[in-house]
Amino acid sequence: MSRAFVKEDSGDAVPGRYGLPPRDDPSYDAAAARALLEGARDADTGSAEAATGYRWGEERLHPHVRRILTEAESQPEAEQDRRFIRVARRFLGEY
Repeated sequence: MSRAFVKEDSGDAVPGRYGLPPRDDPSYDAAAARALLEGARDADTGSAEAATGYRWGEERLHPHVRRILTEAESQPEAEQDRRFIRVARRFLGEY
């Protein structure tokens, strides 16, 4: 199989990749929501789940994902990251 199709670090959390604050920081859940969306956008949800301690679709993170989605959709259309918007909607169960 071509190495182009192999994700060697799949499922392994990369320390510091997501720039998460300490878990007891009040901004942790918002940062975790963004990390999960970024991981999904980059086809590496498992790493984001391992790094954040949250599973994909975690109800507790829905308010943060809604806010992030609103921000992403408010960008000028030419600057929007359509894949990021799709994964945010999928996180919320809108797809």
